[in-house]
Amino acid sequence: MRLNKRIICADGFDMSVQANENAYCSPRISSAARYSAVEIGYPSDMEEMLLPYAENPEQPSNTVYAYVPASVVSLVIAKHGGIVDGELPNGIPYLKEII
Repeated sequence: MRLNKRIICADGFDMSVQANENAYCSPRISSAARYSAVEIGYPSDMEEMLLPYAENPEQPSNTVYAYVPASVVSLVIAKHGGIVDGELPNGIPYLKEII
């Protein structure tokens, strides 16, 4: 199983975004055409939009976030200036260019 490369945003915020048969995602299969929720791991900083999904909210940069809706992932990326490097699972909408 191949993991996605960590997402790095324009403002330096980064996070792992994964979806596969072993991740907390929906559907919980590998190589789905589209995921409605994904697993986020170990973001570089506390991000309030992610806290409701944290396994350990007391350590927001040292935890996994389960079943994060695709729309929330898109909003987090937009808030942090868009993606400058990394990979998202299939079906996670985001703007490739910041206007």
